[in-house]
Amino acid sequence: MPEVIFNGSDGRLEGRYVHGDGPTPPLAIILHPHPQHGGTMNNKLVHAFFHMFQRRGFSVLRFNFRGVGRSQGVFEHGQGELRDAASALDWMQSHNPNSSGCWVAGFSFGAWIAMQLLMRRPEIQGFMCAGLPANMYDFGFLAPCPSSGLIVHGERDEVTPTDSVVKLVTKLSQQRGITIDFHTIEGCDHFFTHHMEEFERICEGYLDKRLKPASEALALSR
Repeated sequence: MPEVIFNGSDGRLEGRYVHGDGPTPPLAIILHPHPQHGGTMNNKLVHAFFHMFQRRGFSVLRFNFRGVGRSQGVFEHGQGELRDAASALDWMQSHNPNSSGCWVAGFSFGAWIAMQLLMRRPEIQGFMCAGLPANMYDFGFLAPCPSSGLIVHGERDEVTPTDSVVKLVTKLSQQRGITIDFHTIEGCDHFFTHHMEEFERICEGYLDKRLKPASEALALSR
């Protein structure tokens, strides 16, 4: 898949990008875990998200936050990384001016950034998050959450207790018109060790369910 270098707000950012099918492919941007704890765009969950969307004809981008790999800059505790994500989405839109929709997905720290991006970019119509660090960061900005989405969590996550994620999901689910699909994987740790197959099955099933109405409408319009 093509390596890309694009301009962020504070320097160049390194990514991997595939262009989608047809003249109006939807977009998906994938965000990696914590840069100071070994997180990169080559994380296995980031790869899994990337290929899920690629197989469904999306234009997909995964990239390294500032200070990771060949991306310029230094870690900024989320503020700079959110600007990186916004720049990445801007870059994607410049190469897909007629895109038919937009999704965001993230793992751990990347899931926190993904939810912030969701709040700032109304064109994002769906999200998928894994290992959401609900106990480590303030998610009060999700008031209200603008889009429905999927949250997958390991039942034995040693970073974020399941109870803290359940509380957030319960709060978000009370909003009218928003549906949060929440799945816990029994015996699974924060890194989904030995549970990637089940993780991918849940995510791909959710994507297909969400995308089916759009594909049916397209078929009827032809």
